Amino acid sequence: MVDTFITPQGRKIAYHLTAGQGPTVVFLGGFKSDMAGTKAVYLENWAVETGRAFMRFDYSGHGDSGGAFEDGCIGDWYEDACAALTLIDGPVVLVGSSMGGWISLLLARTMPERVAGLVGIAAAPDFTEDGFWAGFDEAQRAELAREGRVALPSEYGDPYIITKRLIEEGRDRLVLRAPLNLPFAVRFLLGTTDTSVSTATGLQLLKHAQSPDMRLTLVDGADHSFSSEVCLPMIVAAIGEVSAPAASGVAPAVRKRQGG
Repeated sequence: MVDTFITPQGRKIAYHLTAGQGPTVVFLGGFKSDMAGTKAVYLENWAVETGRAFMRFDYSGHGDSGGAFEDGCIGDWYEDACAALTLIDGPVVLVGSSMGGWISLLLARTMPERVAGLVGIAAAPDFTEDGFWAGFDEAQRAELAREGRVALPSEYGDPYIITKRLIEEGRDRLVLRAPLNLPFAVRFLLGTTDTSVSTATGLQLLKHAQSPDMRLTLVDGADHSFSSEVCLPMIVAAIGEVSAPAASGVAPAVRKRQGG
């Protein structure tokens, strides 16, 4: 059964909260994704089996939550995530997939005292600017200015409707243009055949952020979904590492694994 709450902004958010031992693992999904996805459900099942506290939820305009997807922007979905965290007592481990990786970084920047650790799965910080806007040609930019939106093909089904508000509001949420201090253990996971987030983006994030214990694992052959039988247990392992981190002072590292 889906539970719901209303954010301070008046948006209706659907969520599942599993009781258990902390820190509570919070899964943040991707752009136009929802909490019924493979990774979210897999992690919830793992949490139930191991007695771990866990939350998954849908941003407004996604899944079972209220609102229209096209009306949303990064700031709205960040606010939804902030409101979801108020339902949880104590520290959290943020597990952000794609856009959820960006929102996880925004949460960590705003409330580092709440965060015990962070796992980014194909994290896509600043993608509205560095992905969509940077990839638009002149005709698309003109259409966006004229119509307020532009349609982009998606390999996952219906075209993505990219709005002018999504692009412009996203510029207020960028995390790669200013110092990004992450004072806890961080694990970034990225597939080498990911066509949405490049290895260069993963390395840029690794270089840009500051953490006492931060690693990027490149998985050979894994795609953007990072949902194969090889990849899913790696997410659980990363959660374990950031939940009970080793001594601080570990230098950033890049590891390459076979899988996907």
